[in-house]
Order: sequence, then C-alpha cells, then structure tokens
Amino acid sequence: MGKIIVSSLISIDGFAAAPNGEFVPPEPTADLFRHFIEPNMQSGIFIYGRVTYEFMVGYWTSSAADPTEAAKLAAMRKFVYSKTLQNADWGRVTISRGDDLAADVAAMRRETDKDLTILGSATLVNAFLRAGLVDALHLLVNPMTLGAGTPLFQGGHDRTRWKLTGARPFDTGAVLLNYDRA
Repeated sequence: MGKIIVSSLISIDGFAAAPNGEFVPPEPTADLFRHFIEPNMQSGIFIYGRVTYEFMVGYWTSSAADPTEAAKLAAMRKFVYSKTLQNADWGRVTISRGDDLAADVAAMRRETDKDLTILGSATLVNAFLRAGLVDALHLLVNPMTLGAGTPLFQGGHDRTRWKLTGARPFDTGAVLLNYDRA
C-alpha cells in the first residue's frame, strides 16, 4: 500500500503561495527535475485542491508546456477536491467534495499500490493532516521569503513527529526535505 505524500513548495518563511495566490517556484533546472519533479511522476494518483488543479490544467494544456510531459500528466489518475468545481476534463479525473477523506483514500488505494501524492493545495493538505492521513512530507524549500501569503501549515491538527529521511540541496539554493511520519 502506497503512502500519502504531501509534495509542496514552501518559502523559507513558510508560505506555499504568495499574497495574491501566485505560484513562486525555484528556477527550473535539470537537477530539480531529476530529483523532485520526476519522483512525483511515479505516483499512482495525484490529489489536488481546486486552485492547484486549475493552475495545473492551465499550464499543462498551454503551448508553453512540454508536450511529452503534458501527455503523461493528462493520462495520470487525478482526484480533485472542490465544493464548487462542476467539471474536470483533464484526463482521468474524479471530483470529490471532501465529505469523507478516509473513504476517498480507501477508494484511491484500491486503484493503485503506488503512492498518492497531494501537490500543493495548502487547504487540502491541512484537511488531510487534521484527518491523520498524511504519511510523508516532501517539502521543496524555495530560497526566498514572501512576507505574506498562504501558509502551508495552518494548524488545527494534532502534534505529529516526523523523521527526516532525506535532504538534498539543489544548484538553485532550494533544498528538498523529505520526512516520514515517525
């Protein structure tokens, strides 16, 4: 059975998005692709909140996206959590209202024995943390402070110990920190 992994960018001061919701990634390099993006692509199912899903659709269906990578992402299984999204037509997508996260996770785990990866989606991450469903954190710390924005960790969940399982600095100054639930 795969783990539920939170894979997220985070600024040095703890924000997953800038004040107006902007996505602020570190500079894309071959090193970052090989050790952060490519491992995420091994997931069995991607899990998104609506905002992250719409960002991903917008980018990966645009002419700026690499067509080979875009086709891989479109073919992957995806769950989108939203109270308002009515249609999701980017490949194999299920919309969930989030009424029973544990039941959703059980259904996803019946579909794959690979990891289930939550990409971005700070509000959703916190709902999964409150439900005690997160097994691992893969945090890509961007070497920047944003001063304000959407915090990745918003509280309201139990105190949890995490064990560092990997730390990798990148040529951009970003650092990938991997933690498993202790």
